[in-house]
Amino acid sequence: QVQLVESGGGSVQAGGSLRLSCGASGISGYYCMAWFRHAPGKEREGVASIDGDGSATYADSVKGRFTISKDNAKNSLYLQMASLKPEDTAMYYCAADPASCRGLRGVLESREYDYWGQGTQVTVSS
Repeated sequence: QVQLVESGGGSVQAGGSLRLSCGASGISGYYCMAWFRHAPGKEREGVASIDGDGSATYADSVKGRFTISKDNAKNSLYLQMASLKPEDTAMYYCAADPASCRGLRGVLESREYDYWGQGTQVTVSS
C-alpha cells in the first residue's frame, strides 16, 4: 500500500524560503511524482512534477522560484521554494502515479495521480 506523508510547511514572510518533504512508502518501480497545491476558493493546481529519470516540469507560476527533487535511496520527494509570495499560500500535497510522467496526459493534472498525501500548509504573509 502506497503512503505519502508531507512535512515542512509553515508560515513565512514574503521573499522567504521553505523546503517541503514527502516521505513515500510502498513505492517500487517507476513512478511519476508531483506537488500540487490547493488554496481556499481556488482549484487545485499542479506545481511541479518529476519523472523517474529526474526530468521535471513546472507550472509557469513557480518557474525559477521552486525546485522539485527526489532521493530514491530515501524514498523522498522535495520541493524547495524560494522568493515566496502571498499567492503561494495553500495546502501543498504530494502525489504519485505508477507510471512514467511521459505516459500521463498531463503531468500537472490531478486526475492523473492515484496516490495522495494529507497535505502540509504553507502560509506566506506580506
